[in-house]
Amino acid sequence: MTPRWKPSVTVAAVIEHQGRFLLVEEQTPEGLMLNNPAGHLEAGESPEQGVVREVMEETGCVMTPQAIVGIYLSRFHRLSTHEDITYMRLAFCGKVSEPTPGWVLDEGIVRTLWLTPAEIRASAARHRSPLVLQCMENYLAGQRYPLNLVQTDASVYSPDIKRPT
Repeated sequence: MTPRWKPSVTVAAVIEHQGRFLLVEEQTPEGLMLNNPAGHLEAGESPEQGVVREVMEETGCVMTPQAIVGIYLSRFHRLSTHEDITYMRLAFCGKVSEPTPGWVLDEGIVRTLWLTPAEIRASAARHRSPLVLQCMENYLAGQRYPLNLVQTDASVYSPDIKRPT
């Protein structure tokens, strides 16, 4: 039997304020890269909860999601380890608070940056994923979907819920 293919689900935040976008600079096996505040969806949380958690961990800011920018599928091949990973990214846009004073950024995050679209386009070679640019471009084009586009069943929070058979 062939093993089931399972893409890794990630959440990402597209945060714009006064014409600049919030990115993080992070240490990766490929070197210092730029990314949206983003990360893997964890067990027991909705995608919306996941993006709020990731933004807090990576920036110290509290995010208020307002819309979904898009749902993206991408593939990444890491040459050094021969990993071949497919990611499904759910990208949210919204607003953030000021950083929490004294907040320690998540491991691997070097700093946060507010960059203009031109600066983001010019730094494409340093993006952790081509989706960094794609999500920003879709946001700038006005692409928005309601938060309820992605529904989270109660069983995610309580796996012992019995469903009718």
